Amino acid sequence: MKALGANRIEWVAGIINGTGNYILTHMRDEGRAFEDVLAEAQALGYAESDPTFDVEGIDAAHKLTILASIAYGVPLQFEKAFTEGISRITAEDVEQADNLGYVIKHLGISKRTDQGLELRVHPTLIPKERLLANVHGVKNAIAIMGDAVGPTLYYGAGAGAEPTASAVVADLLDVARDISTDHHYRVPYLAFSGIGEDVSQLPIMPMEDITTAYYLRLLAVDRPGVLARVATILAEQGISIEALIQKEATEGELVPIILLTHRTKEKQMNDAIREIESMADIAGPLTRIRVESLDEGE
Repeated sequence: MKALGANRIEWVAGIINGTGNYILTHMRDEGRAFEDVLAEAQALGYAESDPTFDVEGIDAAHKLTILASIAYGVPLQFEKAFTEGISRITAEDVEQADNLGYVIKHLGISKRTDQGLELRVHPTLIPKERLLANVHGVKNAIAIMGDAVGPTLYYGAGAGAEPTASAVVADLLDVARDISTDHHYRVPYLAFSGIGEDVSQLPIMPMEDITTAYYLRLLAVDRPGVLARVATILAEQGISIEALIQKEATEGELVPIILLTHRTKEKQMNDAIREIESMADIAGPLTRIRVESLDEGE
């Protein structure tokens, strides 16, 4: 972080849990189910016997909270981080994301906006050509956008005995240095003191105010007018469709439909999903995964 001291950090996005990345990597490369790869990760020692912290995003949310504090100079606010895990991601979702030109990664994302800070952990579709999309196995990576330096990436192992021990020792060395430092004269790594604004008071935005694009997968009864009604509900919420895939009907005459939307507020998407799921011709809850391009315009 010292090297970024001259920058205003615009956003931070990271694969910050090696277990989750291992699972999603093998689901994509081998077409396997989540439960199967999780069991393998546990056998290899990458996942705990109780994997909740890893697969439900709690570990990543802890790390993102610390990263946001370092990047923006705000207090630690874990309780305000939106947290969603990967346990509901299916091999079908992984395959369809690939068909659309994306990879599913479990990301921690924090962005600085005019309304405050975003602080969220969830499965995310990102374009295949992005560097984060090509971080595989137990590796972790953090992408940071600075206003002066532009995008940078920090990469390394995120699970396993020796990588974990290395991180713990590094933290202990930082503590030891802090004990021996006169904090009265110390300049913070990202120089938040005396820059003309009180960044410590930046609010954490509620998830419903976040704007992003979406991947939606639903099962609909194979009859005329159903897809048109779904499109109408989205349009009524101001949500436009970027791409659509309608597959062959299943044995129960249900048609899998995959939609990719343009960017919209989470609140509008929540309202649309509730209405779509209430339709008699829609079977069960739909799958929603957020989409991020992670380019310089984000």
